[in-house]
Amino acid sequence: MDNLSNIALIAQMIESAERNIQSAKQLLREIMGGKIPDGSEFAKKAQVLSVSEGGKVIEGVFDGQNMVGPDGKQYPVPANYASKSKLVEGDVLKLTIAEDGSFIYKQIGPIERRKILGTLTSDEKGEYKVVAEGKTYKVLLASLTYFKAEPGDQVTVVLPKDKEAAWGAVENVLKAGESADTQLITRNQSSDETELEEL
Repeated sequence: MDNLSNIALIAQMIESAERNIQSAKQLLREIMGGKIPDGSEFAKKAQVLSVSEGGKVIEGVFDGQNMVGPDGKQYPVPANYASKSKLVEGDVLKLTIAEDGSFIYKQIGPIERRKILGTLTSDEKGEYKVVAEGKTYKVLLASLTYFKAEPGDQVTVVLPKDKEAAWGAVENVLKAGESADTQLITRNQSSDETELEEL
């Protein structure tokens, strides 16, 4: 992709994020009767965590998309890392900022998890969500892309065991119209092919 395409994509992502934040604030206002509480639960949990080595190592709490540091600041967690690690809301992470400025994350405090099965849906804005047990959960696009998931597919979502969550981590996808046995055979063949390509 050229620079103009990248800039346009980044602008769309920022616009989408701002809309999501506004919608979330509006929903929170409605639930709280017009008041937004000071600081999120993630910021409160992160306050007891540490920042050391002149700000080069920061501990924080994963909120579904970002790591919230002890100061309430959000640090972007790469979607591929969050997807591969199946991070869930409330997991404690350690961020090391390398000499070259790159961010290196490590999961240091996973919380207890539970898994549920739901159906992947897409709204008019093209945003994907999983509907399970009468609730709707946001999921990272990177996970859905990896599994080549499409609306109507059955998705296993990982959630915090003892708390409500807005975000879920994708564990697996069962394509609509295929049996679990067919899925397993197809997935095993793909991993065998990938291993052969690497050799």
